[in-house]
Amino acid sequence: MTVQSVPPAVVLASGGLDSTVTAAVARRDGFGLHLLTIAYQQRHAVEVERAGRVAVALHAKRHVVLDVNLRALGGSALTADLPVPKKRDAGARSRGIPATYVPGRNLIFLSLAAAHAEIVGASVIYFGANVVDYSGYPDCRPEFIRAFEAAVHAGTKAGVEGQRIEVRAPLLTLTKAEIIRLGVELQVPFELTHSCYDPIGSLACGECDSCLIRKQGFAQAGVVDPIAYAIG
Repeated sequence: MTVQSVPPAVVLASGGLDSTVTAAVARRDGFGLHLLTIAYQQRHAVEVERAGRVAVALHAKRHVVLDVNLRALGGSALTADLPVPKKRDAGARSRGIPATYVPGRNLIFLSLAAAHAEIVGASVIYFGANVVDYSGYPDCRPEFIRAFEAAVHAGTKAGVEGQRIEVRAPLLTLTKAEIIRLGVELQVPFELTHSCYDPIGSLACGECDSCLIRKQGFAQAGVVDPIAYAIG
């Protein structure tokens, strides 16, 4: 395949573990990577810097960072001065929608990704959603993704001209351990990724839902997690 014939794909890249494995899957699938990172004034803004490092490591054709101030709206522990849940077990994480849910986040992010896809001529958006370890987020479910695809088809120039934009979520039904094993297979630079919701300086806190899910996933996968934690 020549360089000119490599089709583009837009990948929502947060700098986290799941989105980085998703980008590696898109590369394996033969796409040129157009990474899109949303800097939404999140508490864990260090992930934006990590996304840039991931883009370089994965040889992305382009990495765009968009500033969208969701802190102006608030409503989440990630965008307002609300406490991030800590030390919750799997049972607690499975009950209800956590305070770290950001209202409309994936709807907004995918809408921006669809706009970017139209501009670069991409027919595919890759998205690191997961329903197994998703901590109760309603915008990580397959029914949301299918509904969004229908909206894009109805409401974009590409859609009305018959050029569908597909949303692929290759990690949707994988456990965190399975995602990590896939990342190892694809030589994902896990040391560059950031998963923590409430970092202490540049270190992951080790106690938020995302840290606990990540640590458990590496343990179950039998792989050493290369990042440092402030606690544990």
